[in-house]
Amino acid sequence: MKIDLTNTTSSKINAALMDARRASGSTAAGMVLTLVIVTDEGSAYDALKAANDASREHPSRILAVIKRAGRSPRARAETRLDAEILVGADAGPGETVILRMHGELALHAQSVVLPLLLPDAPVVVWWPENAPQNPAQDPLGALAQRRITDAVTAESPVAQLGQRAESYTPGDTDLAWTRITGWRSMLAAALDQRPVTITSAVVEGESYNPSVELLGLWLATRLKVPVERVVTAGPGITAVRLRAKDGDITLDRPDGLLGTLAMPGAPDRMVALKRRDTAELIAEELRRLDPDDIYAAAVRTPVDRLKESSTAARSSAEPVAAATAAPARVTAKVTTEAPARKAATARKPVAAKKAVTQKAAPKKAAPKKAAPRKRSGS
Repeated sequence: MKIDLTNTTSSKINAALMDARRASGSTAAGMVLTLVIVTDEGSAYDALKAANDASREHPSRILAVIKRAGRSPRARAETRLDAEILVGADAGPGETVILRMHGELALHAQSVVLPLLLPDAPVVVWWPENAPQNPAQDPLGALAQRRITDAVTAESPVAQLGQRAESYTPGDTDLAWTRITGWRSMLAAALDQRPVTITSAVVEGESYNPSVELLGLWLATRLKVPVERVVTAGPGITAVRLRAKDGDITLDRPDGLLGTLAMPGAPDRMVALKRRDTAELIAEELRRLDPDDIYAAAVRTPVDRLKESSTAARSSAEPVAAATAAPARVTAKVTTEAPARKAATARKPVAAKKAVTQKAAPKKAAPKKAAPRKRSGS
């Protein structure tokens, strides 16, 4: 069932929801939470599709907030609320309300959303794109127990992680963190099977992917070891290597579908590490609504803790090249100067012996000449 309301209010939307529920034969809501999606027209379709798929696991009331402030002064001066209500087969197990706010009403979206929240149910706010710098201080984010952002959609994903660290509030999370759940679980299971002392780690992946950075920061905070960051062509995270004295633990996924877990003393095993879509990521985040302390520790770790191998390789390549060429030059210099040095060292003792003999000869001759003088004088 689909209901369109033009130039409406929150109370009329609530009444329309009740009527639609009665018409479908369901008087009870049966929903566990309210999911508020703050998006624009360009991203609304994909975000709503992902939320509707996730609602099959978590029946919820989905409120899509689309702000249309207007480009011209006349459009900005017009304040209007248009709503589109989807109930039943069009909305899955829950209810979907698309709120299009025009004019100055877009600056006060929380006043429209607040009356539409399910009573005594948790609230989750999701920004598919253009998340605020501080989600907890956003008027809509202040209504929620859980706030979901996605750093991969930012202009600078790695810098976005720094912003998330500065503004972190218990209840914040990011889909870049959710994407590495499979990697974290596989690596933790590998260490449980073979307890070893990890000395260092290497994380390989795309340069602009914040999930690669978060995985490296997680390893640095949990294992307390230096982590090296290697840039590859992707897709996503391609490999993780845990260095140990008796051998490396390697989890390799070059194609983004299937990974290979290699451990010392055990045969290689194939593991499922498919890159998940947004619906699966949202469904995972809705399973827990308490603060994620592990994410907080990882995102608050400075990205500078990761050693970039690309710059390190360039800086180390020059000394290696110089060291490779230096022996040839030194050897050539030694071979040409060695005979001269040997000749010099061979001539110096001879000259020294001649000088000694020349200086010693007069001393021996002097006593012989002095002897006759003594005899003549006596």
